[in-house]
Amino acid sequence: MSTPVPEGGELPPPVGIDELLERVRASYERIEAREAYEAARAGDALLVDIRYAALRDRDGLVPGAVVVERNELEWRLDPQGSHRLPEATSHALRVVVFCNEGYASSLAVQSLRQLGLHRATDLVGGFQAWREAGLPVE
Repeated sequence: MSTPVPEGGELPPPVGIDELLERVRASYERIEAREAYEAARAGDALLVDIRYAALRDRDGLVPGAVVVERNELEWRLDPQGSHRLPEATSHALRVVVFCNEGYASSLAVQSLRQLGLHRATDLVGGFQAWREAGLPVE
């Protein structure tokens, strides 16, 4: 499958991953580990762990976080989706996505926001920042 050519016949210049992350992150406010912890404890945020199984097995789990593999994220969190999680009840749901170090989660947030989850954000530094902050890990 080829990339569609826009009117005028020229493709935009390629964007590297660092620039893409910068653009994506500029479109929303990210959250620090302690703030995410407090929001989840208060019932104001759903923590979503998108790390792959080997990292979860190696490093542990964040208590109360929902584990959703990255390739299933949109299907599980779309409030209108037929395969959604029971927690995915509203586009106003505050979702805090985290990966291992806070890179893949930024791209995941962009996708969730395109689905209308306007309060979706990610954890700066990911699971590693959570653990370094001394927050609970099982």
